[in-house]
Amino acid sequence: MLEALTPGSFLMFAVGGVLIYLAIAKDYEPALLLPIGFGTLLGNLPLSPMNQPGGLLFILNDFGVKTELFPLVIFIGIGALMDFRPLLSQPIFALMGAAGQLGIFATLILATALHFPLNQAASIAIIGAIDGPTSIYVSSLLAPELLGTIAVTAYSYMSLVPIIQPPIMRLMTTKAERRIHMEYAPRPVARGAVIAFPLVVTVVVGIAVPASAPLIATLMFGNLLKESGVVPRLSASAANELTNISTLFLGLVIGSLMQADTFLRVQTLYILALGLGAFALDTVAGLLFGKLLALLTRGKINPLVGAAGISAFPMSGRVVQRVAQEEDFTNHVLMHAMGANTAGQLGSVIAGGVLLALVSSILGR
Repeated sequence: MLEALTPGSFLMFAVGGVLIYLAIAKDYEPALLLPIGFGTLLGNLPLSPMNQPGGLLFILNDFGVKTELFPLVIFIGIGALMDFRPLLSQPIFALMGAAGQLGIFATLILATALHFPLNQAASIAIIGAIDGPTSIYVSSLLAPELLGTIAVTAYSYMSLVPIIQPPIMRLMTTKAERRIHMEYAPRPVARGAVIAFPLVVTVVVGIAVPASAPLIATLMFGNLLKESGVVPRLSASAANELTNISTLFLGLVIGSLMQADTFLRVQTLYILALGLGAFALDTVAGLLFGKLLALLTRGKINPLVGAAGISAFPMSGRVVQRVAQEEDFTNHVLMHAMGANTAGQLGSVIAGGVLLALVSSILGR
């Protein structure tokens, strides 16, 4: 709680203003950046009762962030929006989702080399997944003191996917590779397989990586609501009202945690740089794996699809389609990219669980 206005307070007011500007004028993730920006203003008001015990933001923080409730509820909504049929019809895209997480672990090594404690290094590394709820969930458990900075960084880079990824795609691929057409004649996916998928994934991942069980379970539960076809109102509520309310409250709380004494540090610049590096490395790893598959299949797979192996669903898949059509307007790789993108969403959840398990085992938490 701030006791008086300081120069840092006014600087944070400016930061909040910039986030609000980006949300309104540039349409960068407005559902998150707008409440985060406004929450930043509220969090830096001196003597505000909202930030004190019993106040609105204090209660929301205790109820929804410290308990990890808001990110998990949002994951139910994300699951209700996802279609795993492109992935199920072409399982090779699961490998792209795995390759798209390699930058996370490279950044973990780099952050520890820069003398960040392991718990903070893991929280910074997960930014590379470009998955806001996963970043918030992991950092709230491992490094709550960095939660505001990490959340804003993750969602800011998520909004910048259409700006950051295309130059990397063009640099890492040739014109000929970007022109590769991929035939989309997927195998039909039986309704039983679509329904069984979230159940099997929940059990298998929950057993193999227990730390990721809350994330994978909520994601798969949302998908089961959708694919079952018997609870359309619940599915629609999860994807809309429930997610919107949780996103609204989460954004306000995250913004309120961005206070001058914790945000205005050199450490914040390191986090921004490391998060961007993790994002870039994940994209590069996905593209390199895509190039390998293009080579092994003798040009049947467009390497651009590998860039969608990060999370950022469905934005990254759409960016891949846009870049492919820059070279050839008749080139339609969207459904392939969505297969890799849904695999990346699963990969980011599993990577978050692996980091939680790794840190817990080393630090004895």
